[in-house]
Amino acid sequence: MSQLESMVLCREAQVSTLQSLFGERHHFSFPSIFIYGHTASGKTYVMQTLLKTLELPHVFVNCVECFTLRLLLEQILNKLSHLSSSEAECPTEITCETFNDFVRLFKQMTSTENLKDQTVYIVLDKAEYLRDMEANLLPGFLRLQELTDRNVTVIFLSEIIWEKFRPNTGCFEPFVLYFPDYSIGNLQKILSHDHPPEYSADFYAAYINILLGVFYTVCRDLKELRHLAVLNFPKYCEPVVKGEAGERDTRKLWRNIEPHLKKAMQTVYLREISSSQWEKLQKDDTDPGQLKGLSAYTHVELPYYSKFILIAAYLASYNPARTDRRFFLKHHGKIKKTNFLKKHEKTSNHLLGPKPFPLDRLLAILYSIVDNRVAPTANIFSQITSLVTLQLLTLVGHDDQLDGPKYKCTVSLDFIRAIARTVNFDIIKYLYDFL
Repeated sequence: MSQLESMVLCREAQVSTLQSLFGERHHFSFPSIFIYGHTASGKTYVMQTLLKTLELPHVFVNCVECFTLRLLLEQILNKLSHLSSSEAECPTEITCETFNDFVRLFKQMTSTENLKDQTVYIVLDKAEYLRDMEANLLPGFLRLQELTDRNVTVIFLSEIIWEKFRPNTGCFEPFVLYFPDYSIGNLQKILSHDHPPEYSADFYAAYINILLGVFYTVCRDLKELRHLAVLNFPKYCEPVVKGEAGERDTRKLWRNIEPHLKKAMQTVYLREISSSQWEKLQKDDTDPGQLKGLSAYTHVELPYYSKFILIAAYLASYNPARTDRRFFLKHHGKIKKTNFLKKHEKTSNHLLGPKPFPLDRLLAILYSIVDNRVAPTANIFSQITSLVTLQLLTLVGHDDQLDGPKYKCTVSLDFIRAIARTVNFDIIKYLYDFL
């Protein structure tokens, strides 16, 4: 357990629960386990590390890659054949088209000496894609232990809750395990664990503390934060390398890195430019807008209503909710800015980063800024989904919550002004920071 704790940080409770469920090698484990949590919450990493460290026979399959029933079943069986065959044998490729064939072939493979007296684990990552396949597939996997009469456990990894999976006709209920989001303390501990050997752990931990202080309000994705940490660290330790500051001179190090972190704030999630281009930008001290990225997303032409949706999302992200009456109602009366300016809002909202907003507020602003009437049709909702797919909007809440989904607008002010110009919309006069 101590070895696992050093490899899997801040997931001790989940690892302990899984080990209790697994039991001994020869014990019959729970037939199916459903693990869910937001992206980058450690689900895949924990399962891979746990199964490899304990040396348990397992098959790991990504449902995005196996997008048809045949691909999925054949992938599982072919990986299983490598486990059941000895090193001297060369397993042949297996073909399988139906779930009935899969059950029959699975029983044959797990009857070998290698797998007969121990639990076999099948891990299905991105399990939400199973819902788009045949109706009998999910119930079949949930009852695979019963159908095959073998010691097998199927583990589902997903970003959505079990209630979104459950068929209307009912099915065998799996053991459900939730992986919560990492707290800021968890992220600090995990990211500090990656410190380069040439620098002290305290020096790198101070850098991570600064990084989280800037980005935590707009980004809590461990993968993205890890990418940002690696990308900006050379600039942070530049004064130390040049001999201009020591490792404990945090004030000078902060002044050196602050403008570069603000530049990085404009491109969180978007990947406007490659890592090598970003490093070149930092060395030359040029503006991000002057360097053409690989995606060049600022020149992508969006549908007409998508432009207004993006403008509405930007206004919802950077304007306090109570200012909507001032900006979007014709007869709101006189409201002085000083009357509703609180102490904590004296700082520019553009420096604090985008705030999450609910879907109904986005639609209310959209209906106010579009000249003609817009019906809340499926076309409008599909365009919102497309903007999320393009990573111009970020979904920060799920529709299983009581208050509905919440979004953030991730584009820069320059980008949204360019979009607004194409539809002759003066966005500046609707921004609270520019009053």
